[in-house]
Amino acid sequence: MTRIRLIDNTLRDGQQSLWALNMRNSHMLSVIKQIDEAGFESIDFISPFAQIKKMIRDLGEDPWQWLKMGTAAVKKTPLRLHGHRGGLNHYPKSIVRLTIQKMIDHGIRQVRISSPWNNFDELGPDAEDLKKMGMDIIVNLAYSVSPRHTDEYFVERAKGAAALKPYRICIKDVGGLLTPDRVRELFPKILAAVGDTEVELHMHCNNGLAPLNVIEAAQLGITNIHTSIPPLANGSSIPSVFNVAGNLRALGYDVDIDDEALVPVQEYLTYVAKRDNLPIGVPFEYDVNYYKHQVPGGMLSTFRYQLRKIGKEHLMDQAIEEIIRVRAEFGYPIMITPLSQFVATQAAINIITGERYKEVTNEVIQYALGHWGREAVEVMDKEVRAKILEHPKAKAFLNWKPDDETSVEDLRKKYGKHLSDEELILHVFVDDQAIEIARRAPKPEPETLTRQPLVKLIEGLVRNRDISSISLQKGDLSLKLEARSGV
Repeated sequence: MTRIRLIDNTLRDGQQSLWALNMRNSHMLSVIKQIDEAGFESIDFISPFAQIKKMIRDLGEDPWQWLKMGTAAVKKTPLRLHGHRGGLNHYPKSIVRLTIQKMIDHGIRQVRISSPWNNFDELGPDAEDLKKMGMDIIVNLAYSVSPRHTDEYFVERAKGAAALKPYRICIKDVGGLLTPDRVRELFPKILAAVGDTEVELHMHCNNGLAPLNVIEAAQLGITNIHTSIPPLANGSSIPSVFNVAGNLRALGYDVDIDDEALVPVQEYLTYVAKRDNLPIGVPFEYDVNYYKHQVPGGMLSTFRYQLRKIGKEHLMDQAIEEIIRVRAEFGYPIMITPLSQFVATQAAINIITGERYKEVTNEVIQYALGHWGREAVEVMDKEVRAKILEHPKAKAFLNWKPDDETSVEDLRKKYGKHLSDEELILHVFVDDQAIEIARRAPKPEPETLTRQPLVKLIEGLVRNRDISSISLQKGDLSLKLEARSGV
């Protein structure tokens, strides 16, 4: 039997896709040991450039506690870092490198890296630097649908990824755009292009087809598959470990994962979701219209929320049409971070102001100048690019370059020589208040991983002030609780 190895994404992409990174240290520490014991090939453990700011600003928690306590709890499974740059921000290269070194110091030895343009010539220097630091690099080959993204495009880019001599290449379908027919057509060409380089698969369920695509990929010889544990699977997340393992075993594959060990994790996280009013991933229906705009599911809900906040939710359909138009004018960038945010934000501005490109963001100016990938300069609509660069703000970015010169010592002089490495990173990534927030954060305590009794469930629901009444029924037992006015 062919052996399939699974990579767990529950605590990173699962919660990022469905819970907007609102998983607390205590949540993650409660389940990490059980995940470690289940037999995963590796665990996608942290995305520091997204999580550090989120945990400080929104959760009031110290992200370094998760790094230190979480890595100490893992005894069997290799851990992964996701991302090697600053996401939506251009941070000094020295502080990004220091952050990655902190991950390495705590035993993380794998990193999955991306070029949002699949431009692996640009990614090459970063890949070599990470190798020298002791990292095994997994290079993402991002999938997209557009007139530019042909079979020939993907074969060429796959060869470019393989030329970096990575530990693996990961076919990444963040938009959930692949279909079984497309997998059968394209994947053999990619596998032939990368030669002996091992390939793994990371697919989101935005359009309901990822579980089927996993089966097709396994039959073509891809034996390393990314999954997540419900309730942080399906929806805009990735396929359920239980579904993938069950389907592949039914087809005769050997999936070396202990499903029973993960049942308490599923039960605990489902309890947390219900208690804290967090989403539970459910399978999505197939939607042909999704291929037009390709906005990732989590980002789509955030986009609607932001329009609602300014009283413009009625413009949602119009904004989606504008996203389609802006993406084409921008040269069909792959709708992944940060490029998808640039497209959607500019589309919203165009709709709200009533005049296309009358106002543009700093990031869109940088995009037009090639600071977020040189390819943009070549593929953008020339008239749109010229209009963006005619904006008065554009002059400030004409000679801008990434900060590759500022050293850690320079940053210490600026922010405080007394700061530890962790405190310096918090100061640069967030602000001067971040250090105090981290210092005040209590030490997280793991919760018990047992079936949650009815009383504990009711206690959690009662604490949620958005719930005014609770009704429970099982057999002949019926219970109803209602909040009193003013309580």
